[in-house]
Amino acid sequence: MMIRRARVLDARGIAKVHVDSWITTYRNIVPDEYLDGLNYLEREKQWERNLQHSTAFVAENVAGEVIGFADGGKERSGDYPDVGGEIYSIYILKAYQGQGVGKLLMQAISKELLDRDIQSMLVWVLKENQSSGFYENLGGKIIDEKYITIAGKQIPELAYEWADVSVIVKQN
Repeated sequence: MMIRRARVLDARGIAKVHVDSWITTYRNIVPDEYLDGLNYLEREKQWERNLQHSTAFVAENVAGEVIGFADGGKERSGDYPDVGGEIYSIYILKAYQGQGVGKLLMQAISKELLDRDIQSMLVWVLKENQSSGFYENLGGKIIDEKYITIAGKQIPELAYEWADVSVIVKQN
């Protein structure tokens, strides 16, 4: 397994992970009509645009296929003055979850933030997401809750914060 900085050429692999992960992770949380409408090509075009100006990392299996990704940067809302960074998204194919891929991706983003002199970060996670324990195991603390609307459904999400992202980098 290898973690590396994502390139625009990775857009197709990232799109596949993005769509497949949403379907396996958010079924029974997000309305089915939304999940059933996810489209690889649309997501690929979105990632081609995103990768031109975002910081993203991919995880590849031994065959060189993208099996996970994470992207992040400055905290976007401005609502958390003590938090400098944010994980915008992190997804791993179901078959590779629980094998340390997520931790390696979180460490890559955390190192990048530290290199930019950003010491803290947060991530928004759907409250019903079964992977929430992952963030707690990495030392994330819940600091906020809000609702987002997806396909007309109000869905609660939680903000996990790391006041010092170096704790993620230092984990074995």
